[in-house]
Amino acid sequence: MTDLNPLNEAPFQDIIEALLNADTILDPQLLFRLSDLEGEDIETLKTAWPNIPDWRRRALLEDIEELAEGNLLLSFESVCRIAIDDEDPQVRFLAIRPMFIYEPEDLLYQLMNILETDEDENVRACCASTLGKFVFLGEIENIPDDTTQDLVNCLLKVTKGNDSTQVRRRALEALGFASSKEVPKLIEAALLRDGTDWLISALFAMGRTCDKRWNPNVISMLNHQLPAVRFEAVKAAGELEISDAVEELIDLLNDSNDDVRLAAAWSLSQIGGEGVKDALEKLMKANHNYEEVGLIQDALDNLMFNEDMELFGLLEFSNDDDF
Repeated sequence: MTDLNPLNEAPFQDIIEALLNADTILDPQLLFRLSDLEGEDIETLKTAWPNIPDWRRRALLEDIEELAEGNLLLSFESVCRIAIDDEDPQVRFLAIRPMFIYEPEDLLYQLMNILETDEDENVRACCASTLGKFVFLGEIENIPDDTTQDLVNCLLKVTKGNDSTQVRRRALEALGFASSKEVPKLIEAALLRDGTDWLISALFAMGRTCDKRWNPNVISMLNHQLPAVRFEAVKAAGELEISDAVEELIDLLNDSNDDVRLAAAWSLSQIGGEGVKDALEKLMKANHNYEEVGLIQDALDNLMFNEDMELFGLLEFSNDDDF
């Protein structure tokens, strides 16, 4: 990989010594040296890891996650693999959270074991959320069928078990990608539970199912009094590409909640249709928040991309008819 920073050439022992010395202010630039670790460097960090102060291990994982989000060329998978067995639950949590990016299939059974046995609720919940990516990979046949089935069975067991509400909700959300016949029943059961937490998770799972049966449920929640519910309904409407929701989604571009408004913009870009482009352009012109304008522009770009792909598909179909 091309060096991203001259300090990448610093001896690896320098960063180890900096991490071990609690009195040393860690130069953030040294963190680049932890990307794409191999061989001896991995073993050196693994040996030193338990002796790094707890607070620094946590801060390190937070910092490298932020770095990776800002630069897709960086990979801190090796650091996360070491930290996943840490004695500190917050460190384990921070190590598991980015695992969906790295897609480490060889760790799947370890992650399943963590989901079922870790003593910390937040770690188990984070693990359930991360495993959702692997359910998706299994559905598109990037993971062996038997491994995918073991994963789905594990999540089903947790969802129907006696773990905390948070963990069971995250397991249900992860199962949204699964083609198991049990998933619709679990979503329906979640809809019948008291409170809004399960409703939010049910909507989240619906959006992942690609199942039009949920369209009426999603549409009925677009104007819910709670912003958190509206937000999940709006996202699900986009994921399911519910064309009947376009009019209401355009109305929600004026929602009082920022998250709902921006989610509506993105969902409209996924669905498309008459009036969507004009509505998004109007929203962008009326907005003076630089960050929000950028997100709306992203939605417009996505809308254009989807419309171009649809047109390309139609042209390809038309050309096929000529033969």
